[in-house]
Amino acid sequence: MRAGRLPRRTLFALVASGTGALILPGTARAEDVRSLDLGGAPAGVAVNPVTGLAYVTDAQAGTVSVVDPRSASVVDLIHVGGEPGDVVADPRSGRIYVANPPAGTVVVLDGRTHDLVSVVGAGAGASALAVDEQANRVYAASGTTGTLAVLDGVSCTLAALVPGPRPAFAGIGVDPGRKLAYCASTATDSLEVFSIDSGKFVASVKVGRNPTGVAVHHASGTVYVANSGIHHMSIVDAATRTERKTVLLRSESSALAVHQGTNTVYSNGGQNGLARVDGTAGALSGELSLGVNPGDIAVDQRGRTVWVTDPLHGRVFLIRDF
Repeated sequence: MRAGRLPRRTLFALVASGTGALILPGTARAEDVRSLDLGGAPAGVAVNPVTGLAYVTDAQAGTVSVVDPRSASVVDLIHVGGEPGDVVADPRSGRIYVANPPAGTVVVLDGRTHDLVSVVGAGAGASALAVDEQANRVYAASGTTGTLAVLDGVSCTLAALVPGPRPAFAGIGVDPGRKLAYCASTATDSLEVFSIDSGKFVASVKVGRNPTGVAVHHASGTVYVANSGIHHMSIVDAATRTERKTVLLRSESSALAVHQGTNTVYSNGGQNGLARVDGTAGALSGELSLGVNPGDIAVDQRGRTVWVTDPLHGRVFLIRDF
């Protein structure tokens, strides 16, 4: 345990709370914006919509903080070791998956007890995660070799390790209904399309510069891509496999998440905060200033709370009704 860290299952206090709006001229309204001090350098964040709990990784401390939005406090601190980065939650199986890129592994946690279930080898540099709830599969894209690991969520084993067409992947999104996975390649400014049925990469789509974050709206199959090297977000059509539109943002975006019920996309491409995009219209619909450059983003599919990490200040934001 790192010096100064509180032991596991220790509550953290809420350090900043505000009911009302954080509003600047021309920005959108959020009814409730709260900030929770975690310490360290929060990296990835994921939400289990069944429990409402959020999971925030810290690569410096080798931990995963479990945050309860009702009390706005950390109710568990899980020491997973290594340098945990991306994290995803599978609400159907009740499991949490955490990537450890230096070790090329994925740590599997029980979402109820937060006990360790397994550690699965996923290939060198496995860093970007996505979960297919319907098939109980987890996909881990490598940020160094460009391989795609397919993990069986039942047996917690490596089902396949597929060589990618590009040297490295920065992000991944899965479309369970159409049985497709999309991997972002910063080396080629492209989105590589993987067929789950055939187990092969079947297409390549040109997007913006340095694509990193990927999210899929399951009903429409629309793919949203955060381009960290340019001020716009790419919208990719699943049927034609082309970039059909771009949405101009106030700054470069590296992470995004989509609320499935409303097809609303939240991105860290706002000016010192969040950008909200209407996915159906393909247009920017609002911005929320947080006074920081946000990190990773997750959205609660039931409560629609948006979670945003602040790596520089060791915090996580909880944003309701934005």
